[in-house]
Amino acid sequence: MPQILHIDMDAFFASVEQRDHPEWRGRPVIVGAGPHERGVVSTCSYEARVFGVHSAMPSRTAYAKCPHAIFAPPRMHVYQEVSDQVFEILGHYSPFVEGVSVDEAFLDISGTVHLFGDARTLGERLRAEVRERCRLTCSVGIATNRLLAKIASEEAKPDGLFVMPADPADIRAWLEPKPAKILWGVGKKTAEQLEKYGYRT
Repeated sequence: MPQILHIDMDAFFASVEQRDHPEWRGRPVIVGAGPHERGVVSTCSYEARVFGVHSAMPSRTAYAKCPHAIFAPPRMHVYQEVSDQVFEILGHYSPFVEGVSVDEAFLDISGTVHLFGDARTLGERLRAEVRERCRLTCSVGIATNRLLAKIASEEAKPDGLFVMPADPADIRAWLEPKPAKILWGVGKKTAEQLEKYGYRT
């Protein structure tokens, strides 16, 4: 049975900024355009999300929601360096690594999981290595295919690990009460359209 691991770095750009600026830890950090500029939020820390700030939001709107936030311009070269470190670590756990973006990837661990005992142990060791070497947290999901692994990592956020059941009946039972928007590719607009036809879960 295939085993796929999905890793997603937690609030990646903002977490790098908080790591490099210790005085910003625990405070709302918004990476993107300045609070009075025309532009959008690239990402934000979990402390900022509490106030309703999210990626792609106009920075002026973000400022209105969270005026005490720290606005930081993106440092893409730094994020890429950290991403390279993370992907080097991923290669320790599988030769089959598929990058989705600088902060997200799928690993096929079907042929390597036995080296670590089981999938949960592999996932926890990967998370620990990322934390130790990069001083950042990540969320990991493990399942029998990419879609389910992606859903599993969302279930683990932030800084957690979730292993999806392997039995089809158990998967179905776990998914059945979940909102349709947890599906990869189903955003707010699509969820609204599905609800018109009665599809909420």
